[in-house]
Amino acid sequence: PSARSRMSPLGWLAVASLCLGSLCAVPAKERRKAEKPKADPSLYGNLDLGNYDLTLDNYGEILDLSNYEELYDYGDLVPKIEVGTLAPLPKDPKTLPELGEATAGSPKLQPPSAIPTPGHGEGGFHAPPGLPSCLLCLCLGSSVYCDDSELEKVPVLSPDTAYLYARFNRIGTVGAGDFAGLEQLKRIDLSSNSIAWAHAAAFRGLPRLQELLLAQNRLTALPELPRSLVRLDVSLNRIGSAGLSHEAFRDLKQLQFLHLSDNQLDFIPVPLPESLRSLHLQNNNIQTMHEDTFCDSQELGQIRRALEDIRLDGNPINLSLFPNAFFCLPRLPTGRFS
Repeated sequence: PSARSRMSPLGWLAVASLCLGSLCAVPAKERRKAEKPKADPSLYGNLDLGNYDLTLDNYGEILDLSNYEELYDYGDLVPKIEVGTLAPLPKDPKTLPELGEATAGSPKLQPPSAIPTPGHGEGGFHAPPGLPSCLLCLCLGSSVYCDDSELEKVPVLSPDTAYLYARFNRIGTVGAGDFAGLEQLKRIDLSSNSIAWAHAAAFRGLPRLQELLLAQNRLTALPELPRSLVRLDVSLNRIGSAGLSHEAFRDLKQLQFLHLSDNQLDFIPVPLPESLRSLHLQNNNIQTMHEDTFCDSQELGQIRRALEDIRLDGNPINLSLFPNAFFCLPRLPTGRFS
């Protein structure tokens, strides 16, 4: 036999050991590279580290921090433009419009010092015709506030005025045209003035007027009233029985509050509308009343539930003498019963 075939088993073992030794001589780092090639980061957009065996030796190769910014999607952090926000101011101040310059089709701006104010300018400032109330008073929406403004007459009001407050002034009269054309008026408060006379038609043409407050004035007669009234207060005046027209309140079907206290009345002004809830007649000169003043003596089953507040105190009348006048009321009037 040949020398190769005659090699003893011990020789074969030596050769195998020699080959193994040559393989082990390859560095561990190079051997691992050969066994498992480096992964392509583009294949793993979410960087799923569970696919790798991390060790201290291969950490820097698998997780390449230099490329991390490229892999991360910043799309959701892009600033969004909100609708309705103001445009940023130009950086160059020369591009700003100068005060007083006007663009095409726009009104010319004036500096604040050029805006006219009352009492300024040669001969003083004259209010535009038809609307001086907002220069003399405070206008908020459809309300005009003229309290304690030293007014001597009713101011000219805008046609859309709904509420007028002109208390604590020196208004002496109310003319026929002071409220002409003001069909939106709902409340007029002229309390605590010096009104001694009001034209009979001063409030006639106000279809929406609900509250008329003329307390603490010097009225001796009551003008005609619109049928829309809900509240009328003319207390603390000088109104006598002659100053009320015949059946003055009969047609006021919406009237709920009628305050005539501290005047010079010597009778209760009947008939009173069924809508009435409060009647103040205290401190007058009322001495007697009719059985039908509040109730219908022919209708014994009548119940007038709405009229719960009647003030007759301060009058020279003994209410106990007129028991049939109260049977339909939910409560007795306030006054003297002895």
